[in-house]
Amino acid sequence: MTDLRTNYLGLSLRSPIVASAGPHTGDLDLLLELERAGAAAIVLPSLFEEQVEGDVAAVDRALDEQLATGNGGAAGVPLVDEYNAGADDYLALVEAAKASVDIPVIASLNGTNIGYWLRYARLLESAGADAVELNLYSVAADPIVSSVTLESEHTGLVAVLTDDISIPVAVKISPFYSSIASFVVALQAAGAAGVVMFNRFYMPDFDLDTRAVVPRISLSTPEDLRLPLRWIAIMREHLAMSIGASSGVHSGFDVAKAVLAGADVAMATSALLRNGVGHVATMEEQLRDWMKEQQITSVDEMRGTMRRPVAADPAAFERANYIGNLAAYSLRTS
Repeated sequence: MTDLRTNYLGLSLRSPIVASAGPHTGDLDLLLELERAGAAAIVLPSLFEEQVEGDVAAVDRALDEQLATGNGGAAGVPLVDEYNAGADDYLALVEAAKASVDIPVIASLNGTNIGYWLRYARLLESAGADAVELNLYSVAADPIVSSVTLESEHTGLVAVLTDDISIPVAVKISPFYSSIASFVVALQAAGAAGVVMFNRFYMPDFDLDTRAVVPRISLSTPEDLRLPLRWIAIMREHLAMSIGASSGVHSGFDVAKAVLAGADVAMATSALLRNGVGHVATMEEQLRDWMKEQQITSVDEMRGTMRRPVAADPAAFERANYIGNLAAYSLRTS
C-alpha cells in the first residue's frame, strides 16, 4: 500500500498535492470538486491590502506599477475587478469553505502594512482558516532602499504576525531576493511555519503600435519547476519548517520531483486551470504509479533524497553543476 500522507505547517494531509490560490479556489462548487478529486488542502485566492482599504484608485495604481516594473501577482490571479470583492466577502468565503470541505483551508494575505496583516489575520483565524499564507509582494523600485532594509522589514512583519495569531503562517516568496538562503532562514527564525517557493510573476510586454505597456498572462509550464526544485534541494537541510513547491507543478511526476528535492507539498494552479480541477486525481494516480514502479512505499521515505549533497563549498558545488550542464549541451550539439 502506497502511503502518500505528509505534514505541512503542522497539518496532516492525505497527500502532497495542494490546490494553490487561483480562481478555482474561490468557488465553493469547485472547492467541493477539488476535494472529491483528492486535493489534500486548498489555498484560497489572496485578499489584497488595497481591496481591504476599498480604494479602487490604489488598486489601479498598484496594477500600473506592476506593469511598469515587470512584476505582478501570483499565478492564477485575475484582474482586480474579477477578484475578491473585499474583506467581508473574503471572510464569508473562508467560513463557507470550512463548512463545505473537510480538507484544510489556507487563507492568503497580500500586502505590506503590518496593521492590515494583524487585523485580517486575526479575523481569518476567527473565521476558521487552518493556516495563513502571506504573499510577500513589494516592488523594490527605490534605489535608496537596500536589500538589507527590505528583507529586515519583511522578517519583522512575519515576527509580529506569528506572535499575534495561533494558526501557522507560511510565507510565499519570490526568487528575486539578493540572498534567498539567508532570507529563508531568517523567516524561519521570525516564526514562519513554512515557506513557499516561488511566486511566478507576470511580466509585461510592449505594444509597438500603441507604445502601451500591456499585460501578457501565460500559464506556467513544467520547465518552470526547475527554479523551485533547485532552491528546495539547497535549503532542505537548513530548515526545520515546512516547504511548499510552487510554479510548474503539472503532473504527479512533478510532485515526485518536488518531494525528492525536499518539499512537503507541491502546489498546482496552472495545471488545474488548463485541465480542470479533476486533474488532481490524475496527478495522484501518476504519483502512486511512479512510487510503485520505484518500490517506494511512502512520501516520507522519498522526501529530500535528492537534496543538494553536503559540500565544503556550496557555491562551488552550484558552479560545478552549471559548468557540467554547459559541457553536456556542447557535446550534444557538436
